[in-house]
Amino acid sequence: MGIVVTGATGHLGRLVIDGLLAAGVPAERIAAVVRDKEKAAGLAARGVELRIADYSAPETLTGAFAAGDRVLLISGSEVGQRVAQHQAVIDAAKGVGVALLAYTGVLGGPAADFDLAAEHKVTEQAILDSGLPYTFLRNGWYHENYTENLAPVLEHGAVTASAGEGRIASASRADYAAAAVAVLTGEGHENKAYELSGDVAWSLAEYAAELSKQTGRTIVYNAVTPEQNREILLGAGLPAPFADILVGVDTAIEQGLLARTGGDLSRLTGRPTTPLADAIKAALA
Repeated sequence: MGIVVTGATGHLGRLVIDGLLAAGVPAERIAAVVRDKEKAAGLAARGVELRIADYSAPETLTGAFAAGDRVLLISGSEVGQRVAQHQAVIDAAKGVGVALLAYTGVLGGPAADFDLAAEHKVTEQAILDSGLPYTFLRNGWYHENYTENLAPVLEHGAVTASAGEGRIASASRADYAAAAVAVLTGEGHENKAYELSGDVAWSLAEYAAELSKQTGRTIVYNAVTPEQNREILLGAGLPAPFADILVGVDTAIEQGLLARTGGDLSRLTGRPTTPLADAIKAALA
């Protein structure tokens, strides 16, 4: 049985492969599906097999999987193109009869009512329609969505968003990667959906307060309307479609759609999720 990780040179994919190796999975049993061989040279140097393929070129996916493989389909990053890309992976996996197709979707699954979730919901249904054994890893928001974008916050002394008083049960990428490793190496996860989120939900006002504490500066939460938020994002140079997606996420946060703290993530990994304060500390280091 091989374990195949798609999108293996991305932030999450690399962490998953690190986790598999740390868990004692022999490198020769791990395959990384990547677009750029040079970018994956570090993985090859560790003994991981490289399989060169592109979500957007279905013909390249022939040979990416083998019968009996456990496959992690990490969702693509090209919003608007992901349904066709994911379908190509699903078709290739079905064609050879993989043992398990795990997919990184979005917290809430079919109940996730915001634009960013739409392609995830279609993908989940396509996997169900394929008849393949599956595991849905419905990832919540990542700490890094905020902590990797601290420069403008520190420059202006404000966290600006249209999320109202909504709360966010985020976790670190490493937490979500550890959950994927648990599914890929464990038993009894077939045909299950896990709602993955942090153990503690926090508000953006609390986030600003923690930033203030750790930086010794006054950081405030500047709550704006969705319309104001969109204008700010457009003014910062974001394309209109991406600005709309971000505003939609803030609306989802305000509605409580990313606040769920069901505990699936910590149960899968066997440890508490990474506190937001720890992620901020690491980002400021």
